[in-house]
Amino acid sequence: MDKTDNLFDISGKVVVITGAGGILCGSIAKALAQRGAKVALLDIKKEAGDSIANEINKNGGEAISIITDVLNKQSLEKAKEGILKKIGKIDVLINGAGGNKKEATTSESLSFFDLPKDAFQFVFDLNFIGTFLPCQVFGKAFAKQKKGIIINISSMASLRVLTKVAGYSAAKSAVNNFTKWLAVHMAKEYSPQIRVNAIAPGFFLTEQNKFLLMDEKTGSQAPRGKMIIEHTPMSRYGKPEDLIGSVIWLISPASEFITGIIIPIDGGFSAYGGV
Repeated sequence: MDKTDNLFDISGKVVVITGAGGILCGSIAKALAQRGAKVALLDIKKEAGDSIANEINKNGGEAISIITDVLNKQSLEKAKEGILKKIGKIDVLINGAGGNKKEATTSESLSFFDLPKDAFQFVFDLNFIGTFLPCQVFGKAFAKQKKGIIINISSMASLRVLTKVAGYSAAKSAVNNFTKWLAVHMAKEYSPQIRVNAIAPGFFLTEQNKFLLMDEKTGSQAPRGKMIIEHTPMSRYGKPEDLIGSVIWLISPASEFITGIIIPIDGGFSAYGGV
């Protein structure tokens, strides 16, 4: 068999995914399980994580679901211990927990000057601290075993200035910088076989951003949504499955010389100047 046949093989890898009960990370979890990975689904909502795990196991994959608060280091440590006890190892961490909040978003009724500090802080903490803490907890296991892969979930809001989402943009920009910093730190201090990268999804319709992209009263596309489609050369929103290929690549041997990068998955949005 040619060695290239195994370049994208991820079978047997144990993948921990935070925010795994969500639409995007749930789809990633199911796709990885279909390809032979064992997945540990971490989510603060028990029903959401359990639902994905049950579907994976029903279809012949292997998954466990653990209630986890990514803003609580003790909760993350407990999750790590549970995974190691049940599965025996951890190969990959995907930091998918995150999202925006309407109260932290400027609008006609809420100016920048009136954004509540608590709402802004919540969004920043969820997206950045909710990435930082899992990297500490699971990264320590990778440092001990001298290998491991971390994939952070960034956003198009970190690469292009988007109106309204000040807190979310700041947090995801911090995720980008932290991804590069951690990639260097882990490779230099512990092992070059520990790789840290990020993906930056463009615009995907989820429950957390519908209020920005869709008219809540009519269900039709909001003006902001129309502008996004106009500035996306591929003329559509992303689908959850659009993320899978890049994630598999970053997990697999095919990317073993790749660390410290942020990959836009955006239908060309970040490349288009509007003219």
